[in-house]
Amino acid sequence: MSASGGTKAIVAALAANLAIAVAKFVAFLFSGSSSMLAESVHSVADSGNQGLLLLGGKKARREATPQHPFGYGRERYIYAFLVSIVLFTVGGMFAIYEGYEKIHDPHEIEAWYWPVGVLVFAIIAESFSFRTAIKESNESRGALSWSQFIKRAKAPELPVVLLEDLGALVGLVLALGGVGLALLTGNGVWDGIGTLCIGVLLIVIAIVLALETKSLLLGEAAGTDDIEKIKAAVVDGKVVTRVIHMRTLHLGPEELLVAAKIAVEANDTATAVADAINAAEARIREAVPIARVIYLEPDIYNPEAAEAKSL
Repeated sequence: MSASGGTKAIVAALAANLAIAVAKFVAFLFSGSSSMLAESVHSVADSGNQGLLLLGGKKARREATPQHPFGYGRERYIYAFLVSIVLFTVGGMFAIYEGYEKIHDPHEIEAWYWPVGVLVFAIIAESFSFRTAIKESNESRGALSWSQFIKRAKAPELPVVLLEDLGALVGLVLALGGVGLALLTGNGVWDGIGTLCIGVLLIVIAIVLALETKSLLLGEAAGTDDIEKIKAAVVDGKVVTRVIHMRTLHLGPEELLVAAKIAVEANDTATAVADAINAAEARIREAVPIARVIYLEPDIYNPEAAEAKSL
């Protein structure tokens, strides 16, 4: 996985979630808090999710084969989609079930200092993990807003870790609020309400992740800036006079397929056209390094035919 894949952020999140999961489960055993149980399952699910992201990155590095000539770059999208499913089922649905049970059968929280202490520790640990994810994201985010970055990022790992860490921090605050209100009022229903809120939060995040990774799985084009760079690189003004039409497709986060029909003059020789295509491919790779698979087809420009094919 490349540096842009956010390996450092994934490892930081994995280490934090493993430590937090153990601490939360111990707190649940001593206190009986449903919020703590939901949060411990949430942290276990998040740890598994980071494992899936690392596994997807490893599988994506496999060399292309005759059966998969464009490589395995999309493995990263598949594993990111699996993360959204795990977050929805193991995290969100379990928390809703546990919250429902606690509301219908509330009981007081025992040894309150366990859940409160663990939640404060977890908030601090998750904050460090979230800070690492933000720092790595800022290296590739540029001028994009956070919502634009989540929507437009072609590498799925950083958006996944960002949303997971954000959900974990908000979930911890909800759990702390539920436990705090249960302790202040002596009514365990508040603990169940906090657990329900955690479940809803995780489901919302899981749906957002599923929608974004589904788009990547279906196949997304290059960004607008890269498309303009490619078009400018193709035309040399001598042999290649224009781009008639072009399609781009991400084969993986760091691998782009470019297919274009280019206009040449009717009296150009085959040698001149071939040399122009080779030169255009070199310019494209220089302008957009991730454009690794390029197919350029020469044609005589016909305005009517070009307009029909661009529709």
